[in-house]
Amino acid sequence: MKEIAYSILSSDFSKLEDDLNIMLNSGVKYLHYDVMDGHFVNNISFGPHVLSTINKEHKLINDVHLMITNPRDYVEKFVLANADIITFHYEALKNDDDIDEIINLIHTYNCKCGLSIKPKTSVDKIFKFLNKLDLVLIMSVEPGFGGQSFIEETYKKIEVLDGFKKKYGLNFIIEVDGGVNNTNGKKILKSGANLLVCGSYLAKADHKKEAILSILGD
Repeated sequence: MKEIAYSILSSDFSKLEDDLNIMLNSGVKYLHYDVMDGHFVNNISFGPHVLSTINKEHKLINDVHLMITNPRDYVEKFVLANADIITFHYEALKNDDDIDEIINLIHTYNCKCGLSIKPKTSVDKIFKFLNKLDLVLIMSVEPGFGGQSFIEETYKKIEVLDGFKKKYGLNFIIEVDGGVNNTNGKKILKSGANLLVCGSYLAKADHKKEAILSILGD
C-alpha cells in the first residue's frame, strides 16, 4: 500500500469543493482532518461539524487526527460525523490504561483506531499497543502548524516501527505527517511507511496528479 492523505488544513475553504474534486480525480483516497484544540497544540482548527458537512461532498476515507487534550470526549462526536479512522496522541493521556480505554472505545463504534507520537517521543513507547491498532501516525514535524520542514530523524523511527511490525506479523498502517514532498516521499515509503499526509506541497502544486506521482514514485 502506498497512498496519499490530503490534509484539508492547507486548503482554501472558499474553494474546497473544487479542491476535493481535483484530489479525487488525481487518485487521492484519504482526506486528513487535523483537529486542534488550542491546548494540546497552540493552534485551533475545526470540529466534527466541519467533517460532517464536508463528508457530504466526497467519497474519500475520512482520516481524523485528534491533536487535543481530551480525545475520549470527542470520539463519539467524530464517529457520528462519519470518521473512518480516529487517531489520538500518546502524549495526551496520563497512563496506559487511559490509552487502552480509548482504543477499545473507538473500536466499539466499528471505527478504525490510530495512535500518534510527536517527534520527541520514542517509538518504543507505543510497542505494547501495536497489536490493537489499525494505524500508527508518526509526526515528522511538531504538531500544530502546517508548512514545517521534515525532521530527518523520522526515517529511523519509521524503520524501527516497520521492523517491529514485520517481526510480529502485525498489519497496521504506518502514516507519516509533516513536511512531506517530492524530495523525501520516496525515502519515507522505502523506510516502511504506507500512508503519507500531504498538505502544503499538494495545495500549492499547479498539477496535483503529477505532484502526487512525484511523491509516490512508480
